[in-house]
Amino acid sequence: MNYRLNDLPYRTSKPRTNGYTMVMDKGLSMREVEDLIETCGDYIDIVKFGWSTSFVTPKLKEKIALYKSADIPCYLGGTLFEAFIIRGQFEEYQKVLEDFGLEYAEVSDGSITLDHEKKCDYISTLSKQVTVLSEVGSKDAAKIIPPYKWIEQMQTELDAGAWKVIGEARESGNVGLFRDSGEVRQGLVEEILTKIPEDRIIWEAPQKEQQVWFIKLIGANVNLGNIAPNEVIPLETIRLGLRGDTFDHFLKSKS
Repeated sequence: MNYRLNDLPYRTSKPRTNGYTMVMDKGLSMREVEDLIETCGDYIDIVKFGWSTSFVTPKLKEKIALYKSADIPCYLGGTLFEAFIIRGQFEEYQKVLEDFGLEYAEVSDGSITLDHEKKCDYISTLSKQVTVLSEVGSKDAAKIIPPYKWIEQMQTELDAGAWKVIGEARESGNVGLFRDSGEVRQGLVEEILTKIPEDRIIWEAPQKEQQVWFIKLIGANVNLGNIAPNEVIPLETIRLGLRGDTFDHFLKSKS
């Protein structure tokens, strides 16, 4: 930090298991990645190449190497996993992970219909190869999953070998955990937290208001995902109570 301030909340440091910031790379150039690392590298824990963008991204291996040089692991979006599965190419997907030296993978079923037991089988198999993040929730705004089903799926996926589960919201933040207006489904989140440890969940929260809501509910070290590259530093100020939205939230004394 550039100077000293009192009454800041405790913030975990890298490498960390909670307080995660997952950033979405939707096709950044190599120069943009270099700039992102220079300005925000200390605050980024992991990068997701959004949905299937990795398929058409130039210099993908070089980008992965650049992130790795800054101790920032990468993984391919869950939609790409689904694209391989729907085509019967699971073993080829495993080979892609190996060929690109990826240490993380996302298993999701937001765009396809996948038997949940089979999804857990994929998680179990992949967890022997890489660290697995599994995503729960649908990308279909009309498909409302009841809280008990979210909890059941999150728990069984963790039991199958997922390191963390991701609460679906897309990059727009208007499905899954959120209503189409972007409003948090508060009852759903609070019910999930009665059964699933908060440090095992990454909440996709691309909108500022959503990030503020989760930080106020869980704290500065809530795991948040689908953060845009230009929102990493703004998010860090929200976590520390240094933006108007959370300015009073962490203060022990006021003057």
